[in-house]
Amino acid sequence: MNKICQLILVLVLLGALAIVLAQPSSGSAAPGCFPPPCIPIDGGATLLIVAGLAIGGKKAFDARKNN
Repeated sequence: MNKICQLILVLVLLGALAIVLAQPSSGSAAPGCFPPPCIPIDGGATLLIVAGLAIGGKKAFDARKNN
């Protein structure tokens, strides 16, 4: 049970890290998006990746538990 909690914690932290790193810094001199419209690609994709990893981890755990 402890391994499952650790796995979930790692996945949550990786998801949070991806969201934090996707945010532009306030002091950067980077130009705005060109050409407009600026459409963010990340968001739902990160959640889908985390969910896929969680499901894969659960299936691997169950397969290991049955053997």
